[in-house]
Amino acid sequence: MAQPKIGFWTSTSLVMGNMIASAMFMLPAALASFGSISLIGWLVSGAGAVCLALVFSWLSQIMPLANGGPYAYTREGLGDFAAFLVGWGYWISVWSTNAAISVAFISYLTVFFPVLGVNAFYAVAVGLGSIWLLTWINTHGLKEAGAVQLVTTILKIAPLVLVTMGGAFFIQMENYQPFNSSGTSDMAAISSTATLTLFAFMGLECATIPSGSVENAGKTIARATLVGTLAVTVLYVLGTVVIMGVLSPELLKNSKAPFADAATYLWGDWAGYVVAAGAVISTFGALNGWIIMQGQIPAAAAADRLFPSSFGKLNKRGAPVLSLVASSILISLLLFMNFSRNLADTYQFIILISTMTVLVAFLFSSVSYLVLAVRSGDTRWNQPWKFLIAIIAFVYSLWAVAGSGQEAVYWGFLLLIAGVPLYGISKIVRF
Repeated sequence: MAQPKIGFWTSTSLVMGNMIASAMFMLPAALASFGSISLIGWLVSGAGAVCLALVFSWLSQIMPLANGGPYAYTREGLGDFAAFLVGWGYWISVWSTNAAISVAFISYLTVFFPVLGVNAFYAVAVGLGSIWLLTWINTHGLKEAGAVQLVTTILKIAPLVLVTMGGAFFIQMENYQPFNSSGTSDMAAISSTATLTLFAFMGLECATIPSGSVENAGKTIARATLVGTLAVTVLYVLGTVVIMGVLSPELLKNSKAPFADAATYLWGDWAGYVVAAGAVISTFGALNGWIIMQGQIPAAAAADRLFPSSFGKLNKRGAPVLSLVASSILISLLLFMNFSRNLADTYQFIILISTMTVLVAFLFSSVSYLVLAVRSGDTRWNQPWKFLIAIIAFVYSLWAVAGSGQEAVYWGFLLLIAGVPLYGISKIVRF
């Protein structure tokens, strides 16, 4: 029996819902230590994200039924080993992302349950509960998980727009000073903030990953990728401008829930609770969207014998159960390992690891577009301006690797290398 497919709005909600996750609600606080120069970082990462979105939209039209998105494009353009590195690195990025979103989910719940901010046991228990609840939902199939994603995406946008539009009338220009408070050069600060904000654009490629389950995939995925990325970019930049203008740098640096704190400052406690509830829904929805992804990538690689075949086995509802469960076990371990740090430090460390590993997928996908466009001989893709955008996307991704920092690059490299033996085993043994 054919599995039900998702359409434009659900695909767009995957893009927007996975992008508007913890980053939108947490990054203003993480960026406060850099000063208002971080807004330039947002613009740089936004421009790079749009270039990447264009590359993925073109790739989705060249290969409309490429399950696994970046993994499938890389395999077609650069071969099995490069595809394995993309699939392995992207998988690491996805479960790292889910760990970071879990931390943000817990952080915003502290507005309602302050004990979560001081008791690590309760915090980890809530994080694990949310992860495994959504894993269970995703074992019931993509259509059901997509419905959860669409609803939570709609619910999360309203409080963001409320604070962004309402707060614009209460901006205090002195809050944007000093321009650069990082203690480093302007270029170093821009590079660091662009790398941190790049995490906020993780998810722009998500509509490409379950392409075999998307109606009219070539057209739907391309539109969903571009519309979702552009809409979220505008909301990110405007939202951060307003939050930085409303809250003083000192308040913002120490905020565990900056949008809720801004709403409380503007309209009172009730508004803070409304926005905090929106943030909880947002992070819960994003966690659901990324759990969808954590099952799809290993399953696609397993179908090509680049991951163990058991990762590709589907239940009667079409869900890759082992891929989902194995990923959630890894998320759980990461939460346990990092809760020795405080919430903000945990969040920042995890997003740097996640960003570093997903950049491998962006780098290889940009090169794969150039290869596939030339190989196709189709004048729709062999245009100099499209080649230029693909090159910009590649250079931007490479620059972001350099800006990830020594710790993130070190751990990201080790994690990628650790997967190489699995590649060799998977090519020899079918298990």
